[in-house]
Amino acid sequence: MTADFWSPVKLSIEVASVSGVWVLILGLFFSRLMANRRFKGKAVVETVFLLPLVLPPSVVGFLLIVLFGRNSVVGQFIEWIFKQPVMFTWWAAVIASTVVAFPLMYQSAKTGFEAIDEDIENAARVDGANEFQLFMTISTPLALKAIISGFILSFARALGEFGATLMFAGNIPGKTQTISTAIYVAMDSGNLGIAWLWVICLIGISFFMLIGLQIMKSQ
Repeated sequence: MTADFWSPVKLSIEVASVSGVWVLILGLFFSRLMANRRFKGKAVVETVFLLPLVLPPSVVGFLLIVLFGRNSVVGQFIEWIFKQPVMFTWWAAVIASTVVAFPLMYQSAKTGFEAIDEDIENAARVDGANEFQLFMTISTPLALKAIISGFILSFARALGEFGATLMFAGNIPGKTQTISTAIYVAMDSGNLGIAWLWVICLIGISFFMLIGLQIMKSQ
């Protein structure tokens, strides 16, 4: 295998890994914040969190360009700090993957936190545990299966992200070209052999991750 073949694979795994960390942090924070809480507008907030799951990737990519593009306040601030725009960079691919993968992590973790018996958490509070101690030693361990499940699904989603990444990060070989965009280019240029190899590689990684998830759920 040549470096041209492995470069998109390596980049996809790196992007999915970094976005997976962000998704895990954000997913745990917001799912814990929203679990078992009732307030006006909660349905609207959760709908916003879940929107990337149902929106076409092109729409997500468009919104990311509007939010982080050079004409936006956020985009100009980032360019001022880092001396370059975020679009068409490695970090743009990470942002796109994080946005589309977040709903899976959020929904799974929230389900796990909501399944915890509140009497257990209240007993820990009575014994003097603060909210951080409660989260780390009681809530997270009890919801661990749901959290791991959400992380695996989010990682697999980030690994295969295409539309939003193509629009926001582009398709620069060795810089922003992931497996999905590489497959698209290979198909478009008629290079079916290498396209098939990338497809098999992506299916293989996703299959073993999902089979591991099924084994974990059955235990």
